[in-house]
Amino acid sequence: MSIWMAMLIGACFGVVLTTMILSNTRNGRVKAEYEQYIAELELEHQQALAQAQKRSVNTSRAVLKGKMAEQLAPIMPEFQYLPSDAKFLGDPVDYVVFDGYTDLRDGEGSPEDIEVVLIDIKSGGARLTKGQQAIAQAIREGRVRFETVRIDFDD
Repeated sequence: MSIWMAMLIGACFGVVLTTMILSNTRNGRVKAEYEQYIAELELEHQQALAQAQKRSVNTSRAVLKGKMAEQLAPIMPEFQYLPSDAKFLGDPVDYVVFDGYTDLRDGEGSPEDIEVVLIDIKSGGARLTKGQQAIAQAIREGRVRFETVRIDFDD
């Protein structure tokens, strides 16, 4: 074998070896970049999950406080009516108050003193739902009536 041939084989071997080493180095660098990117995504995911859990707990607490406020409202100082005049519905409004009914029943009031009031209890930043707003509008417009439904069981 001539020296040129040996040099050519050596050069080819060097090129192949260098390519393999550089390829492994480049693959290692790309792999490291993607592993870092994945680690960043995992951290972001963990932070977003923790925030979502915190929001969920806070929302749950607010809902529970609101439910408690609905039930306890008649004994709170802000409630301007006799608890015995208030009837809990819960949905779509919390209470129907027959203001003056207890006095009438006890012989101390007159039928003209009775007023029917629909009340929804809100706490914090809670707002009326669209359905509750529609009910309030119907009342403002006088779209309210009293009906008697008779059921006959004598058949």
